[in-house]
Amino acid sequence: MSKNTEYDNIFSRPQKASDFKFGQTVVSVFDDMVVRSVPFYLEIQRMMTEMAADFAVAGSNVYDLGCSTGTTLINLDKVLDPEVSFVGIDESEEMLKKCKTNFDSENVTRKFELQRVDLNQGVRIENASVVVMCLTLQFIRPLYREKLLKEIYDQMNDNSCFILIEKVLGEDSLFNRLFIDYYYDFKRRNHYNDMEIAQKREALENVLIPYKLMENRELLINTGFRYVDTFFKWYNFSGMIAVK
Repeated sequence: MSKNTEYDNIFSRPQKASDFKFGQTVVSVFDDMVVRSVPFYLEIQRMMTEMAADFAVAGSNVYDLGCSTGTTLINLDKVLDPEVSFVGIDESEEMLKKCKTNFDSENVTRKFELQRVDLNQGVRIENASVVVMCLTLQFIRPLYREKLLKEIYDQMNDNSCFILIEKVLGEDSLFNRLFIDYYYDFKRRNHYNDMEIAQKREALENVLIPYKLMENRELLINTGFRYVDTFFKWYNFSGMIAVK
């Protein structure tokens, strides 16, 4: 977590409903928000780091698509060969500025590049041994998801890995309702009140559109990945790894 993060109280006051945006207000509290909103987020980060370390190749690039404040790349910086280069991509200019600030404060000295890209319009990838999408694909419009994944796959190196973290729907309506209830209990334990939970849910309704885990798995297989497996599952959150 960034040393300069603020406490997330964005939805602690009644406000007019509007779509969730990754602007300066969210950026300033994002690291606190994600730890308190994503179950086992720090453990997911640790798991991604050890898996990426098995696939990252010296002289190649590691991509984080939706890099936000740079947490994943900063964690990877501690374990990867210094000859591995980083490419962080995000649509939010404010996120990229925060990412650069965090890189500086964490003394990231390896070669890296930060790019502002709307992934709905596609992405250019070069010499990639690892590509990460941590809580990013769920914000891509469903119409563009399969096309984007195929584009990523086609540009990745052979034997490279793709790591996907997503919020997901239950496989049927019964479990979906239960999992959502359990998730809101998790948020309450992390000191979000019912108004905050309700207002954030409304803000995300048209922005974050989750798929079922099996739908994401089918997407990865149809894209062409040889191996696909689930390495993390907590009610309505999942982590998957795929190898080209």
